[in-house]
Parts: sequence; structure tokens; C-alpha cells
Amino acid sequence: MARVTGIGGVFLRTKDPKAMAKWYSEHLGITLADFNGTAFQWSDEVPAGTGMTAWSAFPQDTSYFGDGPQTSMINYRVDDLDALLASLSAAGVWIDPKREAYAYGQFAWIKDCDGNRLELWQPL
Repeated sequence: MARVTGIGGVFLRTKDPKAMAKWYSEHLGITLADFNGTAFQWSDEVPAGTGMTAWSAFPQDTSYFGDGPQTSMINYRVDDLDALLASLSAAGVWIDPKREAYAYGQFAWIKDCDGNRLELWQPL
């Protein structure tokens, strides 16, 4: 049977694509190509074999995506959550004061320049 094998891309709708791409580059360190995007390669897994992409459906009334009409949320894997949050805080980025830790990693939430809630995950 034909099936989905992973997440092939994440696409964000915004009124100003260049400003959005610049925000992600400046605050989350995403290296941009000439199409205002990037291609993440799984070659940066540390340690090898820890990389994965989760997919999950949530009920319409979930509060997990924050307040408002946001219909999706992206989880970004990061290499140093504390350092990234310190940098984002210094830049005035909104950071949810709630943090969570599980056997598979630490989580925090921020909002991008359009007010989209994002999840940051540092695997253990």
C-alpha cells in the first residue's frame, strides 16, 4: 500500500513572506535559500538515530495551540533550548512561561512575528 513516510515540508501563510523568513532566520537560526526557505537534512542528528518527526491530530477545542484561531502548530527540534530561549528573550520574542520535561526531551513555546504559537523541543 502506498503511504506517507514523513513530513516533506512546512509552509506558512503570511502577509509578508520576506519578513517572516527573516524573523525565522534571525531568531531561530534557519539558514535561508533564495526562495525564502530551507531544506533541513537529517544529517544533523546528535546522537545518530535520535531524529524523528511527529504527526498528530488534536481536537478542535484544544488549548495546546494557544488562544485564537490558529489551526496548526509546528514543533522545531533545537540543540540548546536554554540558550535559544535566552537569545529569544533578549530579542523581545514572546515566550510562554510554561516549560515541560519528559523522558524524551524538554519543551517550550514561543510566538513568531505573526503571532503563531511554535513548539521548541530539545531531545535528550
